[in-house]
Amino acid sequence: MTDFAEAREQMVARQIVDRGITDQRILDSFRAVPRELFVPAVDRGEAYEDKPLPIAAEQTISQPYMVALMIDAAELAPADVVLEVGCGTGYAAAVIAQLVDEVVAIERHHALAIEAGARIERLGYDNVSIYEGDGSKGFAEKAPFDAIIVSAAGSHVPDPLLEQLEIGGRLVMPVGEPHAVQTLIKITRTGQEDYEQEEIGAVRFVPLIGAHGWTETGERGDPCSLPERIAVAAEVLPALDDPAFGTLFDRFGDARVVLLGEASHGTSEFYRARAAITRRLIEEHGFDIVAVEADWPDAASIDRFVRHRPHREGEEAAFQRFPTWMWRNTEVDTFVRWLRDHNRACAPHAQAGFYGLDLYNLAGSMRAVIDFLDEADPEAAALARERYGCLQPWSRDPAIYGRIPLSEGFARCETGVLDMLRDLLARRMDCMGEECEEWLDAAANARLVKNAERYYRVMYEGAAESWNLRDTHMFETLCQLLDAKGPGAKAVVWAHNSHIGNAAYTEMGQQRGELNIGQLVKEKFGEQARLIGFGTHTGTVAAAHDWDEPMAIEEVRPSLAGSYERLCHDSGVDRFLLDLRQGADEGLIEALLEPRLERFIGVIYRPQTERWSHYSECVLPKQFDAWIWFDETHAVTPLPGAELPGEDETYPFGL
Repeated sequence: MTDFAEAREQMVARQIVDRGITDQRILDSFRAVPRELFVPAVDRGEAYEDKPLPIAAEQTISQPYMVALMIDAAELAPADVVLEVGCGTGYAAAVIAQLVDEVVAIERHHALAIEAGARIERLGYDNVSIYEGDGSKGFAEKAPFDAIIVSAAGSHVPDPLLEQLEIGGRLVMPVGEPHAVQTLIKITRTGQEDYEQEEIGAVRFVPLIGAHGWTETGERGDPCSLPERIAVAAEVLPALDDPAFGTLFDRFGDARVVLLGEASHGTSEFYRARAAITRRLIEEHGFDIVAVEADWPDAASIDRFVRHRPHREGEEAAFQRFPTWMWRNTEVDTFVRWLRDHNRACAPHAQAGFYGLDLYNLAGSMRAVIDFLDEADPEAAALARERYGCLQPWSRDPAIYGRIPLSEGFARCETGVLDMLRDLLARRMDCMGEECEEWLDAAANARLVKNAERYYRVMYEGAAESWNLRDTHMFETLCQLLDAKGPGAKAVVWAHNSHIGNAAYTEMGQQRGELNIGQLVKEKFGEQARLIGFGTHTGTVAAAHDWDEPMAIEEVRPSLAGSYERLCHDSGVDRFLLDLRQGADEGLIEALLEPRLERFIGVIYRPQTERWSHYSECVLPKQFDAWIWFDETHAVTPLPGAELPGEDETYPFGL
């Protein structure tokens, strides 16, 4: 007959102490709990073996060392209140109960929860409460918790668990794909929105099933799952180089503004798809403005090239500042050269132009305003030099200027740049002639300087205000273009999903008070505006690890369970268009209205903290009118380093 007391002592010595866990409180807690009473009767002889054991509902009770490792990592204190997710038979809860004031344990399987509750009560653990429920949602009624221990693996740490963690609290949980090697991680909440993460080691756990974990679709064999409904509604897209690709977007040709997004700034398929759609809209539907999330001076150089206008003497090659690969890549270069060829056969007033909406190139815009006035009005040029002279010391690093008003208590350059814009707007010329192009360019640059001056001040006052100023600037620049080109003008906008999807239906708008160009365009143009988002599951992306760091080709992690991207991936359709407008599959649209995570990768990609760095909660059918999906994508191909512009074969990128 097995001597369980002796087996328990040997387990503590050989499986726990010999592996480096020496906290006497933890060792004593394992000595105090009779593990043989927490395993099925048939397996009691193996209760203290160094392995997990099967229990009911196809679950397992973890090996003793794994329980000890997670408890040790959680740094439990006597006064702590602890949440345990996935309590199984209640063994880990009983061990933890020796160490803390209170344990709240959740088990999703009804039979296990009932048996564990009865066992815990029978053995006299009066500081343990066991509940049946979805552990991925945590247990808000008892929150916050000093520690959370999750005995099941998710693709990520569920938001409710993070939110229910006390500041200073620790969460220990395995993360990774089911039935594969996973990573045990420890997260410490260091502030209201701040967390620190460390990896403990490789593990294997059963999957965390729930609203914020993995689904059971395969186990249930549900014939009406959401991914399957997406697969039915999805319109399979032809290859990107197939002329038929663009024809699927004829349905948006009656709009005045079509906004085309991207889920990252470094994905080839997104750029190539936007180029194919834009070519179709220009050729067949009369679109004559291509407005991109780029600075006006850089895009103006491209515009002069595509519309066969001479480039300015001494003008630098376009897009030489970080992140150069965002617009200086082979995908954009191919489209730009197509646009130049297309315009060759068009009258000047019918040519499609290429314009920048963003406000970062402060130095380039100031120079462009002065250059225009040097020819148009030398006296005004002298005044511009005086007014912009205030900003000149910071023009190459304007973020430094943003710190000046904080210490000096006023916006030292605001009056001059505002007066400069007013003066230029008062000079408005006949917009059918060549003079209009030069005036439009100068006025846009003056607007950029005025808004950039404000932007770099408010970026130190609050993220929402600086974001809103930037997107309002992009919206105003777009409207200025449409007004200047006349009532028949039609625009395609290329920008990130975070800019072109309606912010009112995203976490950024609902929780952070941020708006964007998509929201503003939708409010102004209504049904004459179409917002089209893009998504991907995995592949590679061109991005940097931090601002101003070199570009790298990064592996894109598979999308998180519960996200819109994972639903699209699970549909099994590699490449599709999903129309989200009224009149499409109403049942599917209604099902997609539940807020879910959506991934946003910019010029920075931090896969190690992807959930917090790159996911935000959204309502897809309200955010976009349509959704374009590429299951696997690839990084853009950057062009070689820049040189000064030369002949047409190297202009405008100066290769």
